Amino acid sequence: MDVFGDLQRESEELDALVGELAEEEWALATPAAGWTVAHQIAHLAWTDRAAFLAVTDQEAFAREVEKALAAPDRFVDEGAEEGAARPPGRILADWRTGRQALADALRAAPAGTRFPWYGPPMSAASMATARLMETWAHGQDVADALGVTRVPTDRIRHIAWLGVRTRDFAFGVHGLPVPTDAVRVELTAPSGESWAYGPEDAPQRVTGPALDFCLLVTHRAHRADLALRAHGPDADRWLDIAQAFAGPPGSGRPPKGTGR
Repeated sequence: MDVFGDLQRESEELDALVGELAEEEWALATPAAGWTVAHQIAHLAWTDRAAFLAVTDQEAFAREVEKALAAPDRFVDEGAEEGAARPPGRILADWRTGRQALADALRAAPAGTRFPWYGPPMSAASMATARLMETWAHGQDVADALGVTRVPTDRIRHIAWLGVRTRDFAFGVHGLPVPTDAVRVELTAPSGESWAYGPEDAPQRVTGPALDFCLLVTHRAHRADLALRAHGPDADRWLDIAQAFAGPPGSGRPPKGTGR
């Protein structure tokens, strides 16, 4: 899986969505409370800069971690707020420049190198996967604000994989014991392919559309509005708390009550 190429394509798709927006459209509210379109793109630029420091200047990144630890409930919002205060053209230029610098640094990283992050250290490929996940998720917020329905692609394979890999983390961040039973995750990709993770004979399973799973683990939709099915108590509990992103659990999206 070419995660570096897929990250570039995901970024370009979102860039095409915001690149020609009028200035007033940058002020549109998104589903994230208090965040406009400008906040969403500013946050991506801010996080790309942090990732670039993690890859190229770990002492500088350590200082950023200290700032986060000093204000764990505010530092993300404050970073987005500061960036969103800039003119839209500057936000867009900063995001474009920063994401390209990060992409170049990740591709040039020696094989096997692991970089610090706000969660566990990550390889270059894992860092790119996390950036793709965030770009896709915040792109969903932007699309919702603009009333645009995006056509899902199989690039979300990386997000699905990350969602599966972070199962134990999701239990831990909620202060819950990590299940001992393995889980099988069987998803239907946008292309119609079948994606499966975990042993075939696992006693518990999660099944459904890959798009719905990705919306769930990025907290872009409520479980009640998604066509995911859990088979087994631990799998069922997981779908209530799943998250593929580092940091404390957020409140997520409220249910729309429509079901899927």
